[in-house]
Amino acid sequence: MLNIGILGCGRIGQVHARSLMRMPEAKIVALADAFPASAMALAKSTGAQVRDVDTIIASGDVDAIIICTPTDTHYDLIHAAAKAGKAIFCEKPIDMSADRIRDCIKVVESNNVAFMTAFNRRFDPNFANVQARIAAGEVGDVEIVTILSRDPAAPPISYIESSGGIFRDMMIHDFDMARFLLGEEPVQIFAVGSALVDPAIGAAGDVDTAAVTLTTASGKICQISNSRRASYGYDQRLEVHGSKGMLRAENLLENTVEVATEAGFRRAPTLNFFLERYETAYLSEMQHFINALTNGTPVMPSITDGLKAQLLADAATESFKTGKPVTV
Repeated sequence: MLNIGILGCGRIGQVHARSLMRMPEAKIVALADAFPASAMALAKSTGAQVRDVDTIIASGDVDAIIICTPTDTHYDLIHAAAKAGKAIFCEKPIDMSADRIRDCIKVVESNNVAFMTAFNRRFDPNFANVQARIAAGEVGDVEIVTILSRDPAAPPISYIESSGGIFRDMMIHDFDMARFLLGEEPVQIFAVGSALVDPAIGAAGDVDTAAVTLTTASGKICQISNSRRASYGYDQRLEVHGSKGMLRAENLLENTVEVATEAGFRRAPTLNFFLERYETAYLSEMQHFINALTNGTPVMPSITDGLKAQLLADAATESFKTGKPVTV
């Protein structure tokens, strides 16, 4: 039995708590949140104790720490948890600074603790199926990867102002997915962006519509497009074109019923929220973390994967600002 401490009891902390409660080999023993009411509410549904952060990290009855707190708290929490010998599951991004992530890597490695960066999309059944079939050689050598990610609506401006920008906040998931599918590290990136959805996003120094092109040393190409607005729902698709064919993963719909009338064919809308769309992926990523700790197998994505995605986000931000390709 693995005893788990959760730091941060907001939306994503609650998601991970629900996943853990479905796993007989794991038990949530302690919770902490800056807002006591949030911690108490989650404690009531999980049976865990509410403790302060320092106590949870120091507790002898806690084997692993799930970090679901704001990004600017991750650095200190990772250092404290690693020095306490706790396995760590951390939401993305690890930190907004690549140098600070490197500091985190040093403390994780020097204390020999397991660390998982929570890029949940790797665990989406359809995306994982695509990657497995690439690895099996079904479509030959990968040539072009296309990733589309569009939110139903933009987040509040208060969130935009502290998010680090669309490349570090939203597209970072797609950068990790690009690495997952390409099987080779990108060496150059070119980014463009505009504020087309909400002028206030532009006024806050960010963009809401963006596209990048990634190129690997062997010439493989990945195209990523993001938008903070999709009137038809949460849009999550990808396509991998190879020397022997193509693999494609489409959107998940509210249902699979299709109606045909004199007006034509009509299908159900896409799932409209990321928690619904990636519900299975959240469960699978946490199961992977628990299985790895139980069996002593490697945890993936690693803290280094978190750094590499951040470096791509930093390079994309620089490319957008300068209007020039950037070497990664």
